[in-house]
Amino acid sequence: MIEVKNLTHIYNEGLPHESVALDDVSFRIEDKSFVGVIGHTGSGKSTLLQHLNGLLKPDSGTIVIDGVDITDSHTKMLDIRKKVGLVFQYPEYQLFEETVAKDVAFGPTNLGLDQEEIDARVRESIGLVGLDYEHLKDKSPFELSGGQKRRVAIAGVLAMKPDILVLDEPTAGLNPKAHFDILDMVADIHRRENNITIFVSHNMNDIARMSDQVLVIDKGRLAMDGTPSEIFRREEELKAMGLALPDATEIVSQLRKRGLELPADCLTVDQAADAIAAALGK
Repeated sequence: MIEVKNLTHIYNEGLPHESVALDDVSFRIEDKSFVGVIGHTGSGKSTLLQHLNGLLKPDSGTIVIDGVDITDSHTKMLDIRKKVGLVFQYPEYQLFEETVAKDVAFGPTNLGLDQEEIDARVRESIGLVGLDYEHLKDKSPFELSGGQKRRVAIAGVLAMKPDILVLDEPTAGLNPKAHFDILDMVADIHRRENNITIFVSHNMNDIARMSDQVLVIDKGRLAMDGTPSEIFRREEELKAMGLALPDATEIVSQLRKRGLELPADCLTVDQAADAIAAALGK
């Protein structure tokens, strides 16, 4: 479980360019949840994610993960890294080793594990991201396709066996097929690992389809916290923040405004199609 209380972070505090990136943010995430984080560019999403694995320390507030306050100065960074794995946007830019296997092994090696355990984790993690270990282990990561590079980078984080996987725009810059392949991979990892998965996305269709819980960040504050159905019912508030609805929800909203009796909580194309068919059938 993750419990964030009154989290505040200020960049350049006391200077002319002071900026409040997070302002008294509080929320709770239950174990095994899949959580989507949305917000306009510059709202504070990435700053929040970097607090969750200790890369940034708050000016005030606490983050408690599985009973451990990771904002406490006595908490070791290595212990935080074991619990929380963070995948940055465009993680393939951080690949650096001469082979795929060595790159994936970097994290567990730094945990001080023995070679047998490292090798087992590398094999397992490469398999988790849908790649063939034997075929790719000795290849240079720089010879791979863009989608494969991203999978290898994610495998490097999974090899740390984190209880919480945090992904910042995991599909950014990918073509439509690779986009859906990565999302299917993330969903499969979540099911198999029974972890908490937190992901940032500007794609509301993905957020609606995959999330159990949605956090909406606006100007550094937590504006909303709820299920996808609860969040995307609040159309006017979201649009005032510069955020869109899922495509299916937007279509249903427009039809409702034109007098068609439809439920307000259609999140997917299939749900919208069924609701429209039922309404027309009447």
